Amino acid sequence: MAARSSRPEALSAPVLDRLKIRPDFLRAAKGIRRSTAGLTLEFCPTPEIAARPGHIRVGFTASRKVGGAVERNRAKRRLRAAAAALLPLYGKVGNDYVLVARIATLTRPFDGLLDDLKTALSAAHARAAGQTKAKP
Repeated sequence: MAARSSRPEALSAPVLDRLKIRPDFLRAAKGIRRSTAGLTLEFCPTPEIAARPGHIRVGFTASRKVGGAVERNRAKRRLRAAAAALLPLYGKVGNDYVLVARIATLTRPFDGLLDDLKTALSAAHARAAGQTKAKP
C-alpha cells in the first residue's frame, strides 16, 4: 500500500507544459517582455481555452544570431534546465512564459542564468500587477 502525501494538492509544485505551436509564441511576444544579460523572457496570460489548473506553459526559442544548430540546441537545453529549476517556484499558474536565448546564454555561468531568470520573472510579474490596477 502506497503512502499518501501529506501535502495538500494546492501546495504542490505546478506542472510545466510546453508551448509548441507558433500562435502561442506570437501571443507571448505581444505580452510583457523583460531582457537580462543571459535571456529574454516573454510573458502573457494563458488563454482560457488552453488553461489547466496547476499548469504553467513554457516555450523556448533561439534565433540564428545565437549560432549554428549545435549552439542553439545547447542554449535551449540551458534554458530548459533553468526553467525546470525556477518556474515551479517563481512562475504563476495560468501564464505562458517564453524564454528566448541570447548569445550570452551559451557562456554565462549557470548561477548567473538562474539569477537572470529570477530577475526577469519578478520584473514581469511586477509589471503585470501594475497593469491590472485601475488607472485614476
